[in-house]
Amino acid sequence: MALIILDRDGVINEDSDDYIKSPAEWQPIVGSLEAIAKLSQNGYKIVVVTNQSGLGRNLFTIEALNAIHMKMNTHLAKFGGVIDALFFCPHIPEDNCNCRKPKPGLYDDISERLRVSLNKVFCVGDKMTDIQAVQSAGGKPVLVRTGKGQSEIDQGLVPEGIPIYRDLAQFVDEILTKK
Repeated sequence: MALIILDRDGVINEDSDDYIKSPAEWQPIVGSLEAIAKLSQNGYKIVVVTNQSGLGRNLFTIEALNAIHMKMNTHLAKFGGVIDALFFCPHIPEDNCNCRKPKPGLYDDISERLRVSLNKVFCVGDKMTDIQAVQSAGGKPVLVRTGKGQSEIDQGLVPEGIPIYRDLAQFVDEILTKK
């Protein structure tokens, strides 16, 4: 199975320190939806993995989160793309759950449910918490400069050997030319 795992905020859509709490606040990063569509059209399954502690902080409801994801999927469909599955952690950091990145629980869950080892699966994120979770789960981490990515790079937080791309579109273009 050709599989790509994507973080949501900062990779697919613009991030906000105030959280994305409603469909109106969800805005795609330029080129991200087209990039996901290219992956879909080239036989990749797309899974989104996202921390959504705004639920645990009561900043929005599960209905609002579902509406945000409906907007994302509706806009993506206009380009011929599909998100095959979406996994999220609703917990706040103090809950110390295993599903909140940087812990690998969501990635382990994907591996188990899809019956696939992640050792050849690219996992794209914009934060070191994404990278750490992917590494712990045995996946292939990729960092994009969108979202918090450039800040993480500027702070010297990104270890050598982690592939870095301008954005999701550049990453997708590169992997599809190598396919």
